[in-house]
Amino acid sequence: MAKRQLPNPVELLELMQFKKPDFNGKRRRLESALTIADLQRIAKRRTPKAAFDYTDGAAEGELSLARARQAFEDIEFHPDILKPAEHVDASIEILGGRSSLPFGIAPTGFTRLMQTEGEIAGAGAAGAAGIPFTLSTLGTTSIENVRAANPNGRNWFQLYVMREREISYGLVERAAAAGFDTLMFTVDTPIAGARLRDKRNGFSIPPQLSLSTIANAIPRPWWWFDFLTTPKLEFASLSTTGGTVGDLLNAAMDPTISYDDLAVIRQMWPGRIVIKGVQNVPDAVKLVDLGVDGIVLSNHGGRQLDRAPVPFHLLPRVVREVGDDATVMIDTGIMNGADIVASVALGAKFTLVGRAYLYGLMAGGRAGVDRMIAILRSEIERTMALLGVSTLDELEPRHVTQLSRLTPISRVANEAERA
Repeated sequence: MAKRQLPNPVELLELMQFKKPDFNGKRRRLESALTIADLQRIAKRRTPKAAFDYTDGAAEGELSLARARQAFEDIEFHPDILKPAEHVDASIEILGGRSSLPFGIAPTGFTRLMQTEGEIAGAGAAGAAGIPFTLSTLGTTSIENVRAANPNGRNWFQLYVMREREISYGLVERAAAAGFDTLMFTVDTPIAGARLRDKRNGFSIPPQLSLSTIANAIPRPWWWFDFLTTPKLEFASLSTTGGTVGDLLNAAMDPTISYDDLAVIRQMWPGRIVIKGVQNVPDAVKLVDLGVDGIVLSNHGGRQLDRAPVPFHLLPRVVREVGDDATVMIDTGIMNGADIVASVALGAKFTLVGRAYLYGLMAGGRAGVDRMIAILRSEIERTMALLGVSTLDELEPRHVTQLSRLTPISRVANEAERA
């Protein structure tokens, strides 16, 4: 029998430490976010439906996005035991420069629609964290202003080859003049994908007011206050080219884009060039044979062709073919630092995060992006330590097994015949 006694107030005070109240609402809600999914939930509460769904949604049935996220969940890690990893270093050399982490911020369009700090918040947070920031052709902050927000960090530029080629050529020249070191030539948007959430929401740029829009905005007055009291929302790098927003969107998608365009842009661009939107092995091989510096395995975040290949599933095959000759990167579906560690273990040199960045932005502006980076950093470092690796170079394919729910029927049949 345990001996009973009256509680000792001094001992109780030692056991019970009361947390001081924090009256800063933004800081309080961001500190409560322990995962990217937490930031996603906060973003949904604070952002009008049309703007949130533009970020959160994908094309048609959104199968490509769901499969990409499922692929990262369907992995099994194989840690080494009794192998100390007391000090973890997650930095990496990528495309001629250093990144403190194995991910950068992906290009996103209409960014100031999500939260008015937009690309300034993203570029500033990336610079402070020591990771690259990528500006979209359809960004809402100019090339020059992004450079001003991140003067000492690494800035990359994502290029759509537009119907009026001279517009794209001008952007290439401006990005080079502003000291952007890498060009991300995007090839998976010959036409726009069918983003049904946007159609159902009547989404437009700038937002059009309707009864449903107003009803949805009532509980989010802060978003409308920011939107209405800050500079006009526009494609900042294209603001001098003329035409409506719809005209510019139509001009950005061009089904005639070809390898000839790649050759022209490659000749113009003085830095490294990466092809974004690669979705099969033969294309990866051909691009590397043409001398590109890197490729991004991507299905555009599931926003173009629904049922497109899952980049994470494609990764090991592409790395086997071209991993020694070019930098292989990956995006689409990344929601956890463990997703990034698994990608590096299977041969990716780098990863890009888009939605995770925008969830942080919508949840709290620049502070929200900082929080997003901090969450992914902690998940990356913890996963590495638990695997028993101190540096990214120590990660190997043996550390990860890709579990499959989507085995092609032909492969199943072949295996049955061999058995």
